Amino acid sequence: MSYKQIPEQTIVWVANRENPVSDIYSSALTISHGNLVLFNESQSPIWSTNLSSISSSSVLAVLQEDDNLVLTDHGSKSPSLLWQSFDHPTHVWLPGSKFGYNNVTKRNQRIISWKNSEDPAPGLFSLEVDMSDKSFRILRNRSKSYWTCGSWNGMFFDKSPETKQNYNSQFRHFSDVYESYFIYSVIGNSTTSRFVMDVSGQVKQITWLGFWAQPRQQCQVYAFCGAFGSCYEKSFPFCNCLKGFVPKSLSNWELEDYSGGCQRKTKLRCKNNITTNGERDIFLLIPSVSFPEAARSVTATSALECETTCLNDCSCTAYAFDSTGCSIWIGDLFNLNELSEKESTGTKLYVRLAASELPITPKKNNIGILIGVVVCVVAGLAFLLGLIVFVVLRQRQKVGLGKTMEDSPLVAFDYRYLRNATRNFSEKLRGGGFGSVFKGRLPDLTLVAVKQLQSVRQGEKQFRAEISTIGTIQHVNLIRLRGFCCQGGKRLLFYDYMSNGSLDSHLFQEKNSNFLDWKTRYQIALGTARGLFYLHEKCRDCIIHCDIKPENILLDDQFCPKLADSGLAKLVGRDFSRVLTTMRGTRGYLAPEWISGVAITAKADVYSFGIMLFEFLSGRRNILQRTDEEVVKFFPSLAARLIIEGDDETHRPAMGQVVQILEGVIDVDLPPLPTSLQAFVEDHESLVFYTESSCSQSSQIASNISTVSSQAKGKTSLLKLNV
Repeated sequence: MSYKQIPEQTIVWVANRENPVSDIYSSALTISHGNLVLFNESQSPIWSTNLSSISSSSVLAVLQEDDNLVLTDHGSKSPSLLWQSFDHPTHVWLPGSKFGYNNVTKRNQRIISWKNSEDPAPGLFSLEVDMSDKSFRILRNRSKSYWTCGSWNGMFFDKSPETKQNYNSQFRHFSDVYESYFIYSVIGNSTTSRFVMDVSGQVKQITWLGFWAQPRQQCQVYAFCGAFGSCYEKSFPFCNCLKGFVPKSLSNWELEDYSGGCQRKTKLRCKNNITTNGERDIFLLIPSVSFPEAARSVTATSALECETTCLNDCSCTAYAFDSTGCSIWIGDLFNLNELSEKESTGTKLYVRLAASELPITPKKNNIGILIGVVVCVVAGLAFLLGLIVFVVLRQRQKVGLGKTMEDSPLVAFDYRYLRNATRNFSEKLRGGGFGSVFKGRLPDLTLVAVKQLQSVRQGEKQFRAEISTIGTIQHVNLIRLRGFCCQGGKRLLFYDYMSNGSLDSHLFQEKNSNFLDWKTRYQIALGTARGLFYLHEKCRDCIIHCDIKPENILLDDQFCPKLADSGLAKLVGRDFSRVLTTMRGTRGYLAPEWISGVAITAKADVYSFGIMLFEFLSGRRNILQRTDEEVVKFFPSLAARLIIEGDDETHRPAMGQVVQILEGVIDVDLPPLPTSLQAFVEDHESLVFYTESSCSQSSQIASNISTVSSQAKGKTSLLKLNV
């Protein structure tokens, strides 16, 4: 049985834990001769309620709202209860069900963990009631008790403050001549809660978030990692095999079932204490570990004598020698817990291994040791001297390169250095009209982006002069240039790495992509506009970007936009006495003047930015085609008119005005729609951009659009939703 109201299947009761069915489609659960019976694919009964003397044909099975499966007889005027799953819990204790001891049948109820996270067969750990002090206890193999909640004082259990009534559950105890049991209820009917005996060996109260778990630390579960397994609370997974051992069942370990423990890689050959290679067994030192249980004290006056005693006993697997004397362990070692430096008391445990697992270094005479030390010292001094010479020469090379970059914060890098940092340019991030960008990692593990420029024909002096100018460009919304490489015909630029990639990966990916809310889109659009405004009007020379598109808008870890490739297009004087005539940019974002062949000004970037605003709003590329079946009228052409402003570039605002428009500082008259966007318009009132199949966020857009409008201070209506 599992919860119906919980999306993720959560099983709370299993009938046939020890007899699984092979084919769930051929098995059947039915009422037969007054019993609820489960038949397998061969129509053989594998589970039954096992009620005797029931022959009524009016028996019904009902699954109640409290998750109790009941079998009732409706043959008489008042239905009688024949059987209920609450009396036979498996691994879960549900609210409203009894949990205790039956004085008549002498049966002690218990919940037993699964074998592993996928197999519901009974596992190692169980929870039951100890009626001597009315407490709960957890047992391993139904024999070894390693945790108790403390005695019941009529209100709560004295060692478990979580059971107080001011938490989310209320416990009650009932007792008579027939039975003695506990029952609990959840405070607040809206909460779904259960107690689970988990495969980890902890009993947990779960309210769809872990509420509490006991024992508090995983490594306090007795023998959680099995034989020769070591448990460490601060690692994950918690369990590891000792050196010289491997998991008995790797598949069970992958399912977080460590109870099978570990086995030796190489078996010991105890005859005459000699292994296959003719050497005696050895002992591995394990410092800072809690001693296993069942230690046997033996008489020994030294650690060597203690080791010899263990070595002479084939069944001895470990020994320890401290101020209390010699202790040895026979057979498998359980409950090994690694301790931190603060917890450690200096105890040392020595575990027996085959000699091949830890080769012993042959003994050397003093002369051999002395010769080895002298050779190592001489070699070390020679290496250190060579390293000093190498560093000095490299430093001189760097100083020589830096002389050509006076009054600039840029660093000149060696080509081989950048090639090694990018692993021979193996991880490409993106490409564009100016070249390809590769991911790199510096020796201090700092991530960087390296652009390999293409079709750069300037000489070294001209290239350095232009890069020096670009290096002075600094703005919060522009990618900062950190360094460069100008070596032979190779031209590379060195930038900061942006962890969230480019804007297109968030706007246009329908799958495996986080949806950008309207507040984030607005901030990205405004930041990009401010970056362009800085390039056009705040630099010493007006810089036209020439390739505004989502691929060139990079996002840092806070989704702050950074405009890439700034300044890589030709520098243009602010008086526009120099203009661009060679076509640059990307199809779909080119202003009409690129096609007509007239001089290009900063208004070309304004046009491209306006095109990109369409993509901010629609979530799809502006050059994609549509089909009639997918059409949804999403918004009118008003947004385009505000920024793109017709085919005549003189009608377009400057980027400073665009920033003020987005900030809501100024109002804007509506010019006619440019002819290059008429293909997007279905009628004069609305623009076809949006398809039901391309996005599932239409309701979210409708609910969030007011957020963007409010950020424009209410002065300029950027959008009018028309769904």
